Amino acid sequence: MMHESTVAQSIMTTTMNQSGKVSCQISYEEDRIPLMVFYIVVFIIGLPANLVTVYLTLHQVCRKNVLGIYLLSLSLCDLTYLFTLPLWTVYVSRNHEWPWTSMACKVTGFVFFNNMYISIFLLCCVSIDRYVAVVYAIESRGLRQKRIAALITFSIYMVVGLAHVPVFIMREGEAAQGSHRCFEPGQSTKMVTAFNYARFCIGFCIPLAILIFTNRAILANVQASTGLQPHQKEKVRYLAVAVVALFLICFAPYHIILLMRAVTFHFPKLKEECHFEKHIYTPYKISLGLSTFNSAINPILYVLSSNNIRQEIRRGMASLCNKVISSQRSTHSSQHNMHSSKSNLHPVSEQGNEIRTTCPTSC
Repeated sequence: MMHESTVAQSIMTTTMNQSGKVSCQISYEEDRIPLMVFYIVVFIIGLPANLVTVYLTLHQVCRKNVLGIYLLSLSLCDLTYLFTLPLWTVYVSRNHEWPWTSMACKVTGFVFFNNMYISIFLLCCVSIDRYVAVVYAIESRGLRQKRIAALITFSIYMVVGLAHVPVFIMREGEAAQGSHRCFEPGQSTKMVTAFNYARFCIGFCIPLAILIFTNRAILANVQASTGLQPHQKEKVRYLAVAVVALFLICFAPYHIILLMRAVTFHFPKLKEECHFEKHIYTPYKISLGLSTFNSAINPILYVLSSNNIRQEIRRGMASLCNKVISSQRSTHSSQHNMHSSKSNLHPVSEQGNEIRTTCPTSC
């Protein structure tokens, strides 16, 4: 592959190197500012939101709330990814030139891929847990245990981490060599193609089916319930729709493009014509940005959907308000006492234009 210029190209061109392989140059200038802004906004929103979520869900875990374990793990996973966003922002600002070592690129890519699929599988766990708690309310007392939830979470972390170990041997991570690109889509290999097929089927299609099934069952069960008020049923419906819609918005575009890349590998002519670089690269970068949005919106959607955590927030806000009011009263009382004390020590009386200072009777 011929080296790409560090200066952003205004147009895409197709050239041939000495080995006869196609080298497609991509314009990085068009998406530079939007991606930087998007990463910064996600970081600013996601960091405090996930920190607050960790605090709130940690209280729920201490109270043996099973759902709290999944939500805490989800927030910790999102936090890990959010700390890599400054690196991606610097990378994009330098016209996609990685300024650090290849190992730094591989670790950052490893964290990105892990975050995406750990988040996806934990979202499935949250939906399954809610499904069991609603549809099998009585039977779920034995199924929903803190130890089982912790074991499932640990298994997800281990399986996803092991599945992404090949990231460390992919040539896309050799950022210290050649054009200094870090996991930019290039000429696909058999390994990358198989990886993309697996991510589309296991990491997107199966979780999507689980989310649709569980949320549809929750909605049907709640709608049939006679013990809930209409506004409560409406809230459940909105949440069920929001969960599936958010999943599709954040992850569907990215995985559809992964599937297109995998299919393109079987058509050499499309690769020679730089089909991906000419037509799909810009949507690919947009879909990559959308996938990061999930880290910022998860705490807002899932944490606020938990009754226990909403009660925890109310208690915390009430306690904070009480402290503020007490502090204001204490300050006002102190100021009043100081004013009264000064008045007793130096009372002032006015008679016409004459001002006279008097002492207390004890003087």
